[in-house]
Amino acid sequence: MRSKDLAAILAALFFLVNGGCNEGQKKNTEAAVVTEQSQHPSWSGQSNIYEVNLRQYSASGSIKEFEKSLPRLKDMGVEILWFMPITPIGKEGRKEKETDLGSYYAVKDYKGFNEEFGTMDDWKAFVQHAQAMGFKVITDWVPNHTAIDNHWMKAHPAFYAKDSAGNIIAPHGWLDVRKLDYSNRELRDSMIDAMKFWVIQTGIDGFRCDVAEDVPADFWKQCIDSLRKIKNVFMLAEGEKADLHEAGFDETYAWDMMRAMTDLYAGKKSVMQFDSALNATIAKFPASAYRMYFTSNHDENSWNGTEFEKYGDAYKTFAVFSQTMYQSVPLIYSGQESMNKKRLKFFVKDTIVWDRNYPMAGFYKTILALRKSNPALAAGASYKKISASNDAAVFAYLREAGGHKVAVVLNLSKQPQKFTIKDAAITGEPLNVFMGMKEKIDTAHEFSIEPWGYIVYDYQ
Repeated sequence: MRSKDLAAILAALFFLVNGGCNEGQKKNTEAAVVTEQSQHPSWSGQSNIYEVNLRQYSASGSIKEFEKSLPRLKDMGVEILWFMPITPIGKEGRKEKETDLGSYYAVKDYKGFNEEFGTMDDWKAFVQHAQAMGFKVITDWVPNHTAIDNHWMKAHPAFYAKDSAGNIIAPHGWLDVRKLDYSNRELRDSMIDAMKFWVIQTGIDGFRCDVAEDVPADFWKQCIDSLRKIKNVFMLAEGEKADLHEAGFDETYAWDMMRAMTDLYAGKKSVMQFDSALNATIAKFPASAYRMYFTSNHDENSWNGTEFEKYGDAYKTFAVFSQTMYQSVPLIYSGQESMNKKRLKFFVKDTIVWDRNYPMAGFYKTILALRKSNPALAAGASYKKISASNDAAVFAYLREAGGHKVAVVLNLSKQPQKFTIKDAAITGEPLNVFMGMKEKIDTAHEFSIEPWGYIVYDYQ
């Protein structure tokens, strides 16, 4: 039995023995964390991700123009820069011939740089500059399909999956791309070679892999093992199957909790049901897994609405949850720090309208600084749900690691709440992080919190 399998089984058993969401819950020990998370890049556990929609980031959409934002993002505490695909985009199959710039995810050349964003030399210089400033750089990778006019279509037709009639498949009804066939060994080698190119030639630190669940797990194992012989790359899978971690991915999407947040705010889920959804997702994944919690990303913003549409008055509350939850290496999407309230168009130019005061930057700077300074918010630090006198509205939990502690208290309701927390673990004089002052807390302390309010205590 593999060590990760054993860890997952032991974690699930521990979870059940301690009553799921009861006060006795504690997901893992620090020793297990150290052992099981050794595969992850050493810098990743307390990190965060900022997704860059380069096309919509500025009027020019160039990498050189984005580079001017690095000091601002550094000050905010951003660490990992995830760029949506930077490879050239195919032209065949585009929906709107006159204005359509095409989908980033229709790759025409796996070893090229999209001239919409600049040149390959611009990219290489950017990566060096960003890394010198302390950033890590990962790029979006599209392994499941290519553009119709990718040169592989003519040079290597056997690379593509076909239906029973011999027609190359357009996956998921996406008419501008064609699906690749991973039963072809030459395709596997060619894909790994292309990914190695970006690591070796441009120095990137990893990949976010598009529709990773549609690509065979044994390919990912082969691929990630090959890449990590060159560099201990950070690998983010767009997927939420636990076996993606067995294949070597560091992190998967926490879509399940995004949906639970949406349903809770809409009144479709109770706080108890929200807690049950969280317990289920924790039990499902190995202790060493990283999960990407978020309130927005390029898909959600463009197709399902901004965080303000989905979460209303709770947009900050769920951001706090995403940034402080167990296993989370969380995401911020382009424009969230500026309170962007429009759905960015996907196939055409639709530049973010920036508020140069960046009204959410201070909020993110505060929580990202805490993530960096307190090991209790590392992805593998322990998680414990703590009960309040009104658990029907209040959701509180504790994160701990190496004697460090963070407590989070959320009002997941549209009414103000007054309550107590009888768990002695909250006792002390922690810093109220967002108030910037220390508070004396004990089990008799009466908390008062506004609708959809949040409190974060730093005990270090």
